[in-house]
Amino acid sequence: MKTDIFIGIDMGSTGLKAVAFESESGRSLATAGDALVHRRSSGGACELTTDDIRDALMQALRSLGDQLGEHTARIGAICCTGHGAGLYALDEHGELLRGLAVASTDQRAAALAARIGKDHGAALYDEVGCEPWSGQPSLVMAELIARGELDAGKIRHLVFAKDYLAWLLTGTLATDASDVSTAGLLSLASGRSSELAFDVVGLPGLRGALPELTPSGTQIGRLTPAAAALTGLPAGTPVAMGAIDLLASLHAVGGAAQGQAVAVLGTWCVNAVIAPTRETQPRVAAIMRFGPADQRLYMENSPSSMANVAWLARTLRFPSAAAVVECAMTVPLGADGLRFAPFINGGGSPPHATAGFIGLSSHHDRAHMARAVIDAVLTRHAVHLRHLAACRLGEPGRVAALGGGARDVRMVQLLASLLGHPVQRCGDDETGARGAAIYAAQSQGAPADTLAARCSTIEPDHLDGGAHADFFASHGELMQQLAPAFAHPHKARP
Repeated sequence: MKTDIFIGIDMGSTGLKAVAFESESGRSLATAGDALVHRRSSGGACELTTDDIRDALMQALRSLGDQLGEHTARIGAICCTGHGAGLYALDEHGELLRGLAVASTDQRAAALAARIGKDHGAALYDEVGCEPWSGQPSLVMAELIARGELDAGKIRHLVFAKDYLAWLLTGTLATDASDVSTAGLLSLASGRSSELAFDVVGLPGLRGALPELTPSGTQIGRLTPAAAALTGLPAGTPVAMGAIDLLASLHAVGGAAQGQAVAVLGTWCVNAVIAPTRETQPRVAAIMRFGPADQRLYMENSPSSMANVAWLARTLRFPSAAAVVECAMTVPLGADGLRFAPFINGGGSPPHATAGFIGLSSHHDRAHMARAVIDAVLTRHAVHLRHLAACRLGEPGRVAALGGGARDVRMVQLLASLLGHPVQRCGDDETGARGAAIYAAQSQGAPADTLAARCSTIEPDHLDGGAHADFFASHGELMQQLAPAFAHPHKARP
């Protein structure tokens, strides 16, 4: 029987999903997954337990196998992708230390990131492509060790979300350049792990905890009998090295070949484009080396996207993020004068930014609040995308919207209106999982364009004239004017 089904597993910041794709048609044959439960605290912790990750992975694959039935024999390979950074520190037995993984939205190392950034930020940007931020594995490790919550002597392996999933499936520890680079641990010049990144946090000995880098789309192992028993999938199924979810999504929509930027409307506000390496690095939020020496992934990111919508859903007891969007769209752009600072997980600019409503009046209700949040989230994406364009990165006017927020056409049209040009929408597709499945197919010799995603074109709303341009300008001006207010509570912290 032919092996023409490839499985992509995507562990995002909020959930884990597995999708089985048929290579000939490109369509998804089965989908499974669920939300991940995070442990949060007022001190900024955001963690996941070993059991929750393992159970989510195995249950998703078992459900996939049940849906495929006898067609599981057609599975050619599996590949994982996932959110970047955070902390997946393993002991000598390959178990997560403390039985916990740390998500990239964890804020406990924020003060440490600020201190290191003040002394070494410029040097780190030149070396690894980004300045310090709280969710980096090196900073999370240093912070937890300083607090006495983590024993540095027990750390044997340092991997990332997708690598931990692959370890559970194969018993093989491996990683790739995209995750190491996104985490700020890879030298852009040499393509090897950076001594400086570990030295500045006082953990030079842990540089060796990173596995050797393996190219994405390379077979790294096979499904173990134990994992096969838990999932119902055939033992010995090949498992391939993936990439960070952003790169996997770009891979799925052909971003490298088309030179288009992508906006990922997910937990983080992620905006990126693959472009040729430059002798003088453009000043963007981060630069990532993912493989070819002549290409880089240029990113404009901040923790200011759909996490704000998820927060509002929890706080005002909407049944889902989709319900927030539905309610928001009953109110016009601008929410009748209500504005929102979309920094529920912090933000890079303005410095020390936090979330909040501005202009709240007695006539505003939760629909206005929902609209203010949606307006702000899409405006931040537009800010980042415009900056990439101003740096001459990517083809002018070529942007694709991905992620959970892009499932709603109105969200993508709002982004197009704020940008002033059409946007490609791939919101109905699990592009992260599809990109992982493409790597799985490549590991078995399939061509690079196998399983490519299909997108539709969303035009801006031209009926409002200059309303969107005016809103974009005024919202940006307001955020900058709030900089002293953001700094005030930061200075007052003990």
